[in-house]
Formats: sequence, C-alpha cells, structure tokens
Amino acid sequence: MEENKLDDKTIEPADAPAEISLEELSPELRAACERAGWTSLTPVQAKSIPYLLAGREMLVQSRTGSGKTGAYVLPIMQKINMQQNFAQAMVLVPTRELALQVSMEAQMLTQGTNLRTAVVYGGVGYNAQLEAFRGGAQLVVGTPGRILDHLLKNTLSLDHLKILIFDEADRMLSMGFYPDMVKIRKYIPTREISSSMFSATFPPQVIRLADQFLRQPQLLSLSGNQVHIAEIEHLYYVVPGMRKERSLVRIIEIENPASAIIFCNTKDTVHYLSVVLKRFGYDADELSSDLAQSAREKVMARVKRGALRFLVATDVAARGIDIPDLSHVIQYEPPEDPEAYIHRAGRTGRMGSSGVAISLVAEMEKFKLQSIARFYNINMEERQLASDEELERVVAERITALLESRLHARDTLQVERMQRFLPLARNLAQSDDELALIAMLLDDYYQQSLHAIPIQPMAGTDEDEISKPKPKLKMARPRPRNKY
Repeated sequence: MEENKLDDKTIEPADAPAEISLEELSPELRAACERAGWTSLTPVQAKSIPYLLAGREMLVQSRTGSGKTGAYVLPIMQKINMQQNFAQAMVLVPTRELALQVSMEAQMLTQGTNLRTAVVYGGVGYNAQLEAFRGGAQLVVGTPGRILDHLLKNTLSLDHLKILIFDEADRMLSMGFYPDMVKIRKYIPTREISSSMFSATFPPQVIRLADQFLRQPQLLSLSGNQVHIAEIEHLYYVVPGMRKERSLVRIIEIENPASAIIFCNTKDTVHYLSVVLKRFGYDADELSSDLAQSAREKVMARVKRGALRFLVATDVAARGIDIPDLSHVIQYEPPEDPEAYIHRAGRTGRMGSSGVAISLVAEMEKFKLQSIARFYNINMEERQLASDEELERVVAERITALLESRLHARDTLQVERMQRFLPLARNLAQSDDELALIAMLLDDYYQQSLHAIPIQPMAGTDEDEISKPKPKLKMARPRPRNKY
C-alpha cells in the first residue's frame, strides 16, 4: 500500500482524492451542516468524507473531539435511501455514552429529514429499541453486545446494510467486545458494502481486527507523528503519594491492559504491590532477587507462555525477560536513572508493534519526567485519574459486555435452565435490602474476569472456532405480553 506523507501530521494513500470544503458538499449535506451550526469542516471531515463518499474502505486515525462523527454521518446521509424503512447503516461503538453522543449528533444533522436513528446498548430495557426498529430506523448506532442480542432474536436485520462504521475500535477491544464482533460478522451481507474504521490509535490488534472486517483498507492519519503504528505511546498520571496503589488500580481498570510489566525500584515495593494486585483480583505475580529459584522458574514459565497478565518486578529482576506482545509497561515508581526510563519503556512496542508506557508520578516528580521527555524527544501526554463516576461507568459497561457475551454463548438447554431464576432475579432487583446480593455476585464475576487476558484478534485465528453459530434463541419469559 503506497502512502504519501504530506506533512508531519498527515498520512494518506498516494491516490488520495482532493479534500472537500463545506461549500462543495451537496445541498442536503450543506443544510445538515447549517442545522448543526457548522461554518466549515474540520480537517478529519474535509479529508475523509471524499473517501467514504467514493465507497473506499479506510482506517481513519483521529483524536477524540476532532469531528469524526460528522465525518461518517454526512456520507451516511448521502448513501442511504431515506424512503426505505430498514437498517442501511450501522455504527458500532464501545460505550453507552458514545452511542448516545453519536445518535444525538446524527439526529441534529438529520433533523427535518426522513432519516431515523435507533440507538441500542446493554444494561437497559428493550422496548424503546424495538420501537425504533419497528419505526423503520435506517441508521443503527450501538454497542456490539446489544446489537448481537437483537440479531440473535431476529429483531434486527442487516440484509439491506450499505455502510458499516467502527468508531473507537481500539476501545471496543479494551471493553472485551471482540468475540461478539466476530459473531456479528456472520450477519453482515456477503455482497460488497462500504466499511471503515475510526480509531485514536492503530496498534497491531486493531489492524488485525480491520483485516477481518474490511477489504484491503487504506490508512488516513490526521496526526501522523502520533499515529502509534509501530511505536510507543507515552502517558503519565500525577497521583497522590498516599494510597498510590489505589491510583494504579484505577488506571488499570480504565486502560484494561492485555499484559504489562509493572516496574518498582525496590523488592519490598514489588512484594507489597504484587500482594495488593492479587487481593484486588488481578492475575499478578512478582519477580525479585528474594524469590527462591523454584518460585522464580514458575513465574518465568508463565511469562514465557504468555499466561501471566501482570508481572511486578525491579529493573534487575526483569533483565533478559522478553514478553511477547506486551501491551503496556507501567512505571509505578519513576526510575532513579533517566536512561532506565528508555530501557523500561522499550519492553513494549517490540518488533514493529505498538505499546503504551505509563508512569505514575507525584507532583514534584513530574518535572523530572518532563525533563527526560525533552532530552529523548518523547511526546509525553498527561492524563487525569478517572473520577469515581467515570470508573463506575466503565466497569458497569465492561461487565455488561462480558455478561452479554456469556449469554450469547449459551445453548438452548442452558437458556432453558436459567429461566427458573428469573423470578428470583426480579424480586432481588426490586428490593433495596437485597441489592447487596446482586452487587456481590457481579463483583465476584468481574473479579474472575480479571484473571483472563482480554481476547484480542490474532493473526491466523480460526475465526469459525471463535464464532461457531449458536442456535437463534427465543428467550422464554414469564410474562408473554413482553416478548423481548
């Protein structure tokens, strides 16, 4: 695939179409922009709209807040037939929040037209979603788990699909949606449709995902120097000195690394942090000079076969360790030697892949880290610790995705067996006093999931094994009048 790098911020195919201006859009799309109050197109819109209008399959790298929703909603408006009342475009997103955001922007752009949008996500009832389908929604925006749920129940058909968009594909993988996405592919028409993927980064696992859903996609990057293909993303969090381990847990919950080495400066900290992570439910182990040889060999055996998710270690203990496809390096304590930062960070992003290096620093330590970044010419991004509300939302959406995926994997007999617990579940949910029982069960299930490395697209995966079609289940309900 031949590419042109036009400047430090743009990478696109050699046969790139000319970018488009708002004035060059069709009258219908200009009217949509006027309804949204747009006086010009953003760079990602001006660059990517011509590709999507031409039906080319693209990987569009663009940061959050850059206007990418408009970049695909406007072409969707032009490509679908608003007189035909069935799903013609689908946008897959990782979270309920993004689904609502995309649907609201779509409704703003399409106000006064015949285009109808259905927004679907898990954790809520089905009635409003079913009404939107019955009302003839042409654009469906939703999370993979709930989309698959509707496909399995025959309440949604993709037979007339024309355009498919994956938004924030990297986050969809971190939320654990890959198995459901593979199953959704069975319902996508075999005829040619236009598919594109939008993502802030394109690490190898997202490229592999693209290869499974798109036909020879081309790359359009609006920040070429930060595209994060075959390089390392450097992040740091300023955290309070007290209860630093709680800050680490919060970061792990949000980032959801597939695998990581967590570096500490002393063996005492290594042991303490390893114990804390295990108590929180994480698949973690330690490596320090205090370990007996037999214990060290057991840890190393798990590392070599990729069966350990989090390894906590000192620099000395981690020498010579090479973990395949290591997604993250986390520096719980900044190194005393600046050069050690490069050695630690370099454990990820090996052999042309990408990775993430995260540092936890106190307020005064961040200046030392910024000095290292300047000396080695590293683009270092500061991120804020997630709030309690944000953490609760992410965990809730992730466990909903995990539970939905597990439900979709059940056979007819298993579904029949669980019906006996529906009355109990309803009673428990209606009693404030009994909510603790449900919360306990959810916590236990979520903690068990932390011991499993998140499933990622793999080269050469036998996808049929992952996505063997299950019988389309008609879920029996105690109350027939509410069929779904």
